[in-house]
Amino acid sequence: MAVKTLLFLFTLSAFAQTDVRETYAKQCAGCHGEDARGTQQGPGLLGSARLRRRSPANLRTIITRGIPAAGMPAFPLPAATLDGLVAMIVSLNATAAEAVIPGDRAAGQAYFAGAGRCATCHLVSGAGSAKGPDLTAVARRLTVEQLRESLLQPGAQVVDGYRQATLQLRDGSVRRGFLRSRSDYDVTLQTPEGRLEPVSLDRVARLTEEPGSAMPALQAPEPVLQNLLAYLGSLKGLEPLRKAPAPSLPGGVDFARLANPRPGDWLTYNGNLSGNRYSPLKEVNTANVRQLSLKWSFTIPLWTQFLPDTPYFRENMRYFGLETVPIVADGIMYATGPNQVLALDALTGQLIWRYGRPRTEGLVSDPSLGTNRGVAILGDHLFFVTDNAHLLALNRLTGTVVWEVTMPDEPQKYGGTIAPLIVKDMVIAGVAGGDWGIRGFLDAYDAGTGQRRWRHWTVPTAGEPGAETWQGTSYKLGGGATWFTGSYDPASDTLYWATGNPWPNSDDRERGGDNLYTDCVLALDPNTGQRKWHYQFTPHDVRDWDATEPNVLVDTVYRGQPRKLLLHADRNGFFYVFDRLKGELLLAKSFLHRLTWASGIGPDGRPVLSPPSNLSCPEHATNWNGTAYSPVTRLYYVMASEKCRVQLLPGSWKTALPPEDPGKKYLRALDIETGRIVWEVPQTGPVDGKRVAGILGTAGGLLFYGDASGYFIAADERTGKTLWRLPLNATIKTSPMTFTAGGRQYISLAVGANILTFGLP
Repeated sequence: MAVKTLLFLFTLSAFAQTDVRETYAKQCAGCHGEDARGTQQGPGLLGSARLRRRSPANLRTIITRGIPAAGMPAFPLPAATLDGLVAMIVSLNATAAEAVIPGDRAAGQAYFAGAGRCATCHLVSGAGSAKGPDLTAVARRLTVEQLRESLLQPGAQVVDGYRQATLQLRDGSVRRGFLRSRSDYDVTLQTPEGRLEPVSLDRVARLTEEPGSAMPALQAPEPVLQNLLAYLGSLKGLEPLRKAPAPSLPGGVDFARLANPRPGDWLTYNGNLSGNRYSPLKEVNTANVRQLSLKWSFTIPLWTQFLPDTPYFRENMRYFGLETVPIVADGIMYATGPNQVLALDALTGQLIWRYGRPRTEGLVSDPSLGTNRGVAILGDHLFFVTDNAHLLALNRLTGTVVWEVTMPDEPQKYGGTIAPLIVKDMVIAGVAGGDWGIRGFLDAYDAGTGQRRWRHWTVPTAGEPGAETWQGTSYKLGGGATWFTGSYDPASDTLYWATGNPWPNSDDRERGGDNLYTDCVLALDPNTGQRKWHYQFTPHDVRDWDATEPNVLVDTVYRGQPRKLLLHADRNGFFYVFDRLKGELLLAKSFLHRLTWASGIGPDGRPVLSPPSNLSCPEHATNWNGTAYSPVTRLYYVMASEKCRVQLLPGSWKTALPPEDPGKKYLRALDIETGRIVWEVPQTGPVDGKRVAGILGTAGGLLFYGDASGYFIAADERTGKTLWRLPLNATIKTSPMTFTAGGRQYISLAVGANILTFGLP
């Protein structure tokens, strides 16, 4: 007798004390079948996802009123009979998580991981292998009978994305694996070794889809089967890892590759651990860049679940757009949107998988907009920070959650927007919310298990070094957010991280002193989180001058000596060059034409303050936009904003204030030895802190960037002359990146709600 029939009879027998069995036989079986599996006259009632979504009240309404359009008559049944029939239907469609399944769960788990060899293909809470579907929450998706059938007759229910196929290529080679995605022109295979391999159908002579499932039918005694069902029925969602996951499959990315990326790789937010957005790729160069054209685009939905109704959201929603910088590993692009991660074929933009969760209500600042800047990758895991500052590890093949940790330990106005950074076997991530009152911190987590290795607070508490730079108890919510991705120097084993402004931003009545360690670059030991050295760009900041700008690590000859440098163009208007090993300040010079708040940086490294003025320059000299240093030109490229802030000083009402400054943006090239502006290109368009497009440099002699008027531009790195442009007519808020796929170079940029990818003919 069929498995489903047995289950139906078992379920029906539970209602023997009422007249449900007789009612079903007389009124329902003729259309829905004696075994509830359906007939030509009516659908099945057993294991129906459609019925599972209906409430008992809705089922009562359907039975009593019927569905005349579908030919189902009304059944005015007695209340007790109706309730019994509804209860039976609910029971027939309950998920395994809702059922009581007899059997020994522990024995079933042991069989799953051992003799049954299930873990060699399936993941459960990060343990096992991702060659097949993730089973972490399988009990919430399938009924008991569906679980049983998937074990005994696996070919009857092939999971979407896991249909087997064989590709015979025109060159005579053969590819075989699961069809993870397919269009009329290309497919993505998941190979038996655990790689995602996009294949153009132009290369394919024959595609053969294989019937059935790769999983063999279970051959085990009934008690073993029952124990296994009991274990699978307990898998209701992610559980804490008790041990490190299995080693990476061949398609994983190890840290050695992150530290020494191949020329066509873009494996981190900045493309490399040094933070220098300069690529060695040169297929696209000054001679052929005019042939650049759009190859594909992919739209990521920006508004999901709800629209926040807050003043900040209403003020800033017109600027909102993607801020992700995708990464590319072995032909697969991973990009992010609001609480979303997507895996795309880097050659075509074809979607392979998508992970998403609902947006979090009640957030403030950029997290409330859904801002996210990207993922990190290590081994078989992608790492992603949600809007409410949860750090997730996702499996790179499936997009399912391997582990999840909540970064904040207490409820402050924390949020998450950062692209994490990988250092050895750790994930480094920070938090947003410094403009609303938080105590900032930077965390390191074990990449395999999610266990926290260390925490570095950016605002000291009472008794700690630096606490004397805070007045009263203001340190408790002192700001110092860490939302911008840092840099890492493997040679000296040093992590460099930028910190945000103190809070409150401008009201400093309760926070006298320098307010360490806000507006700083921190040089940290990545093994312990202990500080090696620091530098504060703007002591006692009252102008919202976060130091969350790129810290670019460069090894070069500087003023006649080989030096290991850190380059930083700050929001306060000064360009800094450090010896990054010693923390020694080698150069500090304004990269603006107008700077009124300080006359320079003194020998002690502190700004030499100018007398207060009604015109304070700059407003924000730059922002978190990507910067680049070219080893060919030895120039540092930064997007600079020449805009001043009109402010009221005591007695200002007696005199006429200067008019509001419209400001102007410039692409500037700086000599790192002198800080001199070698050349500049003025930008037409709005000047505000929300349009923060960054710069990508390449060995093709090119700079790619988005200008304030919505153009995407390629310029000559020696002169800044525009060589190619394309009007995108949108606010560009992030930096371009470049990679190779299929042996060709591409440039990608997130703009508006779209990922746009460009290449040569």
